[in-house]
Amino acid sequence: MRPSTAQLRALRQRAQLPRAAPRRLASTSTESAQKKAQDVLGSAQKGAEKAWAATRKFLGPVGDRLTGLLGAYRQPLEYNFHVARELLKQVYVAERLQPPTSLAQVQSAYASIWQRASSPAYWREIARTGEWQRVGVYAVEAYGIYKIGEIIGRRSLVGYKLQ
Repeated sequence: MRPSTAQLRALRQRAQLPRAAPRRLASTSTESAQKKAQDVLGSAQKGAEKAWAATRKFLGPVGDRLTGLLGAYRQPLEYNFHVARELLKQVYVAERLQPPTSLAQVQSAYASIWQRASSPAYWREIARTGEWQRVGVYAVEAYGIYKIGEIIGRRSLVGYKLQ
């Protein structure tokens, strides 16, 4: 049977063992980490501004004409793009995501997916274990997201507007 906390305290007091001071195990302080993150963000913003300026210079009047074609849609499109970008940043940080570091990682991931999907043994296994229900839910989710994209692209719930 395990001794209780009170019994452990009593044993420690009797033995008069010094209590170890709590130690911080982090490698950097939060202030320095925040400063480093702000520096990285600032340099990324400067790089993005330079890239935008170079793109505008490269496209010249053609780019201005293309943005002019957007007309009244330009401002809402820019706003929605910025909102989506900020949302994706928050998800990226919260989920601790990282991009693949090499093309080999991407290729191996898709190869393993293709290998499973083309194997009859895999489908027998998920049918036997009941895993097919989860796979079915994922398939319905993917199909629903695709259909929502279609509706948004058509700007209509049913069919295309023909005039």
